Amino acid sequence: MDYAIAIALAGAALATFMTGIGSSIGLGIAGRAATGVLSEKPERYGLMTILVVLPSTQGIYGFVIGLFVLLKLDMFGEGVEAITVAQGCQIFAACLPVAIAGMFSAIHQGKTCAGGILMAAKRPEMGVKAGVVYAALVEFYAILGFLISLLAVMMGIQIG
Repeated sequence: MDYAIAIALAGAALATFMTGIGSSIGLGIAGRAATGVLSEKPERYGLMTILVVLPSTQGIYGFVIGLFVLLKLDMFGEGVEAITVAQGCQIFAACLPVAIAGMFSAIHQGKTCAGGILMAAKRPEMGVKAGVVYAALVEFYAILGFLISLLAVMMGIQIG
């Protein structure tokens, strides 16, 4: 039974770590672009901040899925819920959509945001119209991965 819990917790850790890694890479990419622009145009700080922060949402999605796995296993209660190896594997698999979609979309969202930042440096009126909108389009696929993982963890796997 401990092996089954370890498999489930590995899924939660994977969801949290992969989305966190993707978000930190995406934030780094966008942040580097923004610091270059802000060194010459500090008045554009507000718009730059929005574009830099956008890739961080995927890390939040992975954290939420990891938290829901811990809640599902009753890790914060008096005793861990007994699960089978098959259920542990189901939980692990349920964490994969947010882990993979979140990691890659955060990295690519950071690149998209960096492009929006560079565009907004020359044409600030386009910063929200194109920069934020294009970045939000990339976010859509992270949301799909999050929803599949959330539904699978919360409704698709019956424990107890």
